[in-house]
Amino acid sequence: MRGTAAAPAVSSVEAMTEWTIAVSGLSKTYGHTVAVDALSFTVEPGRVTGFVGPNGAGKSTTLRMLLGLDAPDGGSALIGGRPYRALRDPLRVVGALLDAEAVHPGRRARAHLLWQARYNGLPAGRVDEVLETVGLGSAAGKRAGGFSLGMRQRLGIAGALLGDPRVLILDEPVNGLDPEGIRWIRGLLRSLAAEGRTVLVSSHLMSELQDTADHVIVIGRGRLLADTAVDALLAAASGDRVVLHTSHRSEAMTVLAAAGATVSVLGTDALTVAGLPAERVAAELGGGAVPFSSLAPHRASLEEAYLDLTRDATEFRAHAHETEEPRP
Repeated sequence: MRGTAAAPAVSSVEAMTEWTIAVSGLSKTYGHTVAVDALSFTVEPGRVTGFVGPNGAGKSTTLRMLLGLDAPDGGSALIGGRPYRALRDPLRVVGALLDAEAVHPGRRARAHLLWQARYNGLPAGRVDEVLETVGLGSAAGKRAGGFSLGMRQRLGIAGALLGDPRVLILDEPVNGLDPEGIRWIRGLLRSLAAEGRTVLVSSHLMSELQDTADHVIVIGRGRLLADTAVDALLAAASGDRVVLHTSHRSEAMTVLAAAGATVSVLGTDALTVAGLPAERVAAELGGGAVPFSSLAPHRASLEEAYLDLTRDATEFRAHAHETEEPRP
């Protein structure tokens, strides 16, 4: 990572045990509301892991328990086999961003980080390194109250990187960033993982996680829904469906439905077809004299896979407009 001290060399076995996040049977209840319900998962070094779920799924509560900010009612949340509060020099082990707004508006960017550095026994020179890394070198003397949301987000990321930690836990790191900033954070996260660090990223932007994450943990109503590689999740969501482009949509739907396929509208001239292989789809359309321009395997997006997984775990759902095309 540019502008940071070299990470200590560790063997792959040591990294797996020393820097793994392990959540086991984690539970938390507020009054009559179960926020986290016997949740278990692991986050391993060397890859970017996305942490996703609908509003109210328990993501923030889980992260707070992982960082020792809330006490669990049951189970454990460990980093390298230890609770966060038991870590020596925690800022050198874990860098976290939970709230980019948690900076006093009157404090200047460099002063804010310098206070953190001194409190944690880090050299002052490290402050200037991370400010340059996140692109705030020229704004080091400006007050946080005058920062845009994206600049405050960069300042929060700088604070997370301050101790050159082996573990990064970031909640919505792209929030408020412009396209250049999103591209930058994507590259940063992947480079951190490539160095063997453990990177856990909570986000609502599935499109960004699809381009960034190697692994994804999906929760809903406090329970684990999926803990899998992104590629495996997309392959499962894609299934055996094919995408058909034709200007004769109604005729194609009639012919394919008669052949036993399940057909859904994807767009004005596109359909998804399940239940028949591509060769059979082409043969049925040819036999029915229905022209088409293309036929290809369906490739699900991470957003589509996520919505399928969380369909029954979403607490707040808006009703689709009547003229909206059905979702495949």
